[in-house]
This record gives sequence, C-alpha cells and structure tokens, in this order.
Amino acid sequence: MILTVTPNPSLDRTYEVPALDRGEVVRATGERVDPGGKGVNVSRAVAAAGVRTVAVLPLGGAPGALVAQLLDEQGIEAAPVPVAGQTRSNIAVAEPDGTLTKINAPGPELSDAERELLLATVGERSRGADWIACCGSLPRGLKPSWYAELVARAHAAGARIALDTSGPALLAALAERPDVVKPNVEELAEAVGRPLAMVGDAVEAAEELRKAGAHAVLASLGADGQLLVDVSGAYFASAPVAAVRSNVGAGDSSLAGFLIAGGSGPRALASAVAHGAAAVQLPGSAMPTPADLAPDAVTVTAEVPLTRALTEPAA
Repeated sequence: MILTVTPNPSLDRTYEVPALDRGEVVRATGERVDPGGKGVNVSRAVAAAGVRTVAVLPLGGAPGALVAQLLDEQGIEAAPVPVAGQTRSNIAVAEPDGTLTKINAPGPELSDAERELLLATVGERSRGADWIACCGSLPRGLKPSWYAELVARAHAAGARIALDTSGPALLAALAERPDVVKPNVEELAEAVGRPLAMVGDAVEAAEELRKAGAHAVLASLGADGQLLVDVSGAYFASAPVAAVRSNVGAGDSSLAGFLIAGGSGPRALASAVAHGAAAVQLPGSAMPTPADLAPDAVTVTAEVPLTRALTEPAA
C-alpha cells in the first residue's frame, strides 16, 4: 500500500482551448474536473495501476466535499482531515501546442490543531504502508519545517518516505534523510543555487542533495528524460513522446510509477519514465492506466550523457 500526503489539495478544472487570447472570449473544446494536488495525483496514478493507496489530505467547504466524492468515484480510499477553511480551486488552460497556463489558488490557512491532526492522521494510516509519498506545497499555517517533522516521525515508525516538494520545505527536510526526493530541474537548480544547463550539471546537483541528506534523488528533466542518483551511481532514462497534450500531473504519475516498481534502481526509474511519458499524452490531469504505458519504448542507461544540453535549462 502507498500512502500519500497532500497538505494543500485542490479541485482542478482543466480547459482545452484552440488558443489563449487575453481579453477575448475563448470557447473551450474540452473540460475536465479532477481531484488535485501532487499527492492526490500520485494516489490516482497508483490506483489506476491497480495498487492500493490511501490519500491523507485536509478538506474543507464545498470544493473539499467534491474532492472527496471524486476520489471515492475513482476507487481511492481517502483519509480526510476536516478543516475550517475552504479547499482551493485551481484552473488550467491547455493549448494544442502543449502550452499550459495554470492559476493556482493559495488554499486555506491551517490552525495549530489542524496541523497536529494532519500529522496524527498520517501516523495512524501509515501502518503497513510500503511507502509514504509527501507531495506538494505547504498551505498557510504550516512552517517549512513541517515536512521535516513528518519525515522524522515516519522514519521513527519504520516507514519509507518519498518527498516531492521544493524551496525551503525541501531544504529543511533533507536533514531528516528522506529515502527519495523528486525535484524537477527548476527545483533542483533552486535547491543548489545555480543554473543547470547540461545533464551533467543536474547529476552534480543531485549528488549535492544526497550529501545534504537524501538517500536517492529522482530528478525530472522535462522532455530530456529523468535521472536517478543513489548510492549505486547515476542512471538516465528517456522515452519518445509523439505529442504532448497536457503535462499536468506528469511528474506525479512518474513518482507513482517509481514507487509501484519498488522505489529503487533502474527498473523503478524505467517505470517512472513510462508513466510520465504516458501521462503527458492524456488530457488534463488524467492518470495513465496500464493500457496507456509503453514500457518497451523506455531506454535506461548507466552511461549518463553528461555533456548533453538540457532542452529546458534551469536558470
């Protein structure tokens, strides 16, 4: 079982449009409403693969009730923590060329009591979990050290932690030695405080995060592929994508694929890339099913192309 923790979930509405013209009336050609938030997306991808998952998340107001309903309809067991504030609603606008415009609301402010209840719920529901995936931004009311506290408590209980966050929350958590951290290339550059222009730069940055405390780093390099850097070395994987329809939740799908496949080594990296490549070819934040995957199209190598320029370098 994979337990996910989403401190700042959302109700995600995605529109597909021919073009986004500011100041004009734009008619959508497609629309989706999904339960959102990075941990929620991981649970959705895990459930789509037929693996049991439990989603821990604070929910409030009508949007929170709809998120719970949508999770139930997708067969995802939710462990909601009731909060006084209203769950945020986010909007994404997807254009045919793959351009995605997102408007993310800030979300509710959690009280001290709600903060403790969220931590306690994770502790209660994590018994028997193979992995705990802690994902996304922190809502108002939670300090950057909140993830670090969660990692410490989980490790004390014998659980393995995968952490997908950024900025001060990521840096604070490294001291508690999370088992896997999953930055994208921009978040990786931010963590080490310098630009990343080549694959080799990303490998060096991942090694720095390992020295700071992470046992392994699974780094998304956008269209170029993904890196896994752990105690055994560095691995690079990629897969062809015919056309990008939406990249919403693609990184979350990748993390789900990684954890489903055991959460370590080249096999798990290949699963991560297969899930991510499938996700970007689906509408909105739809998660891939096994029928959507093309695992034979994934290439994995220990001969990392260090001098390859990144298609989307991080400044």
